[in-house]
Amino acid sequence: MKDITTTQDIQLLVNTFYESVRESEIGFFFEEIAQVNWEKHLPKMYIFWQALLFADVKFDGNPMGAHFPINEKMAMEKHHFDTWLSLWKSTVDQLFSGEIAESAKSKAENIASLMSYKMEMDTKLRKL
Repeated sequence: MKDITTTQDIQLLVNTFYESVRESEIGFFFEEIAQVNWEKHLPKMYIFWQALLFADVKFDGNPMGAHFPINEKMAMEKHHFDTWLSLWKSTVDQLFSGEIAESAKSKAENIASLMSYKMEMDTKLRKL
């Protein structure tokens, strides 16, 4: 298998990943809670991952801020992020192998850990 080296690779990764997410036990967050507009969301994710993995574009979104309104509707818990991470890693491993693929998994681990912590703190603060 080849490594992640092009924007087309990122698009394949992101598209394949979100197909599996939508069919998984966390799919309801995207379909029912957030009611994601996939035509808008996927291009944002292409740029996000391209910025993280290639540093050749600038991502000007706010991923953390986008998740707080969802968390208010339904608490996003650690096990949800564990599922997200597991799906991401298995998708990367299914499609790619190499240094950038490993970086994609490592960066996703950091994202899942930070998001999980921030959402947990948000939920606790709202209960005070």
